[in-house]
Amino acid sequence: MFDLRYHVASLAAVFLALIIGILVGVGVSDPVDNAKTRLLERRVADLEGQLDQRTDRSTRLDRERAAAQRFINETYPTLVRNRLKGKQVAVLFVGSADGAVRTAVKDALADAGAQQLRLRAIKVPIDAKQLNAALKSAPVAGSFVGPDRMDQVGRALGQELVFGGETPTWDALNDFVEERVGGGKKPADGVVVVRNVAPQRAATSRLLLGLYNGLTSSPAPAVGVETTDAAHSATEVFRKAGLSTVDDVDSRVGRYALVLLLAGAQSGQYGVKDSAEDPLPPLPTPGG
Repeated sequence: MFDLRYHVASLAAVFLALIIGILVGVGVSDPVDNAKTRLLERRVADLEGQLDQRTDRSTRLDRERAAAQRFINETYPTLVRNRLKGKQVAVLFVGSADGAVRTAVKDALADAGAQQLRLRAIKVPIDAKQLNAALKSAPVAGSFVGPDRMDQVGRALGQELVFGGETPTWDALNDFVEERVGGGKKPADGVVVVRNVAPQRAATSRLLLGLYNGLTSSPAPAVGVETTDAAHSATEVFRKAGLSTVDDVDSRVGRYALVLLLAGAQSGQYGVKDSAEDPLPPLPTPGG
């Protein structure tokens, strides 16, 4: 994203170099006439004026940003209270269930009156041979055939996570699940997805894409989230799979965006990164 303070610092360096160049140039060259000297002096004054304006603007924006953050911090509890009251939300981690993101998601659900229905964290990368061996003796083995086998497996995992009931695919692949919290019977009212690993390749990539597609095939909102300092952003992959995204779930603005999306707000990509469309989904109207 565009950083005004970085831009101001860059301009200051450019202006300083230009001024030094002018002074050095005047010092080593033949004496210049008064008109040319005045022209150079005016140019330096103009550049200094532009720098002052940008510095003032940066200071003003910093103050506005601080005021906005304070307003959000003070109003957040009221904005999210009971917005997800009674909702049951499933949480999926691709990779280990990271503490920071896990806490942010848990807090957002609790603040809005929702409950975490179940959590699953899957180990990646997937060894295709081990996965096929695990499926071979499972009751669902005949459900996955042909060249799209990995995609089919992933899609079944996604649908079972959302719809609940019997979960034969998750049961068959239990060895690939790093963490399992909560039962699988009840349907979820929404799903939160976190990818805590680098982009995957080959069979694992196909399985994950199928899984994301399985999540979005249900009417329940599916939201991919990450922190502002995530080492490997997954927002583009989530977007292509049809998930909404929040790229700053570590902030109160991000948690508010997550709550709104799980409550049925307009799907899309939200947050502070270049991939985001807006910081927040369209806000609900009074009484909505």
